Amino acid sequence: MPAVPSPPSNLRQSLRFCTAADGTRIAIASIGSGPPLLRAAHWLSHVEHDLHSPVWRPWLAELARDHQYIRYDQRGCGLSDSAVADFSLDAWVGDLEAVVDSLGLRRFPLIGMSQGGAVAIAYAVRHPEKVSHLVLPGAYARGALQRATHDAERLEAETLVNLIRLGWGRDNAAFRQVFTNQFIPGGTPAQHQWWNELERLTASPENAARTLDAFHRVDVTALARQLRVPTLVLHARGDARVPFDEGLRLAALIPGARFVPLESDNHVLLDTEPAWSTFLLELRNFLGSAPADDNAVLTPAERDVLRLVALGLDNAAIALQLSKSEKTVRNQVSSIFDKLGVHTRAEAIVYVRDRESP
Repeated sequence: MPAVPSPPSNLRQSLRFCTAADGTRIAIASIGSGPPLLRAAHWLSHVEHDLHSPVWRPWLAELARDHQYIRYDQRGCGLSDSAVADFSLDAWVGDLEAVVDSLGLRRFPLIGMSQGGAVAIAYAVRHPEKVSHLVLPGAYARGALQRATHDAERLEAETLVNLIRLGWGRDNAAFRQVFTNQFIPGGTPAQHQWWNELERLTASPENAARTLDAFHRVDVTALARQLRVPTLVLHARGDARVPFDEGLRLAALIPGARFVPLESDNHVLLDTEPAWSTFLLELRNFLGSAPADDNAVLTPAERDVLRLVALGLDNAAIALQLSKSEKTVRNQVSSIFDKLGVHTRAEAIVYVRDRESP
């Protein structure tokens, strides 16, 4: 398997806020540059705290390598408003709509991880013209109460919600460790300690309990069948948080979806395990198979040339700046035009400007 390049050592992000239709303030973070890659919010995120996380930092570094990676805190979590009345799928989709509108995003790949998968699916059905690719790692169509087939499974789901209400805010991390063992059983002691702290920092016990209870009741089975967006579903075989069979079922529901099993027990992949490299390679191959109007089809060298074309430089000036021959630049410009389906430099400039996001 090809080696995955090491992530950049420094990560800088910009923070901004938008307001959902019901007045809830949503915190948005952006890292990197290039075409946008948006992650639907999921439970247990804190856009500021995640930047320093031994679990989430590798995700941020790798997903921001070729993209402007955009994520936001779910309502009631992280830096988003904590005083929230509506915890529902419609509200979560509305928050995603508010984020997209506030950033002026035209078309983008969308990642829906874990509980965020249901939100991403509902958004993609509602706005198929916006979503170029849908990526669903560790996601599901049916929440725990919807997929429960006997009383013990229903009792387990309800017990986890009550466990949050009882122990989420305590100094003793024993209650939160139950969830940590489901999310990252293969984590180091340092990663477990950080995840326990993330749980406490992310949301109040009541908000966390209401969020999990609402996700337990989600069912986007019918919506998944309506998807008409290129979709990649990835799921860890030993996932203790969302059963592997739910990932298989989700992929079977979505027309034309590609399914990739991951050899891991972690719901959130860790950068030290082989499944991490598999995930990154599958993700990049999937996003790289974009139609001709997507910047992901360009090589890194062509992207450099396109950036300078967008600044108004001619071939001679580009050759000088990139230390290339003018003939090489001319050939690369021709290749760029063919891949993007444009015919003039003016059209290429418009292409770049249309895809630039705040």
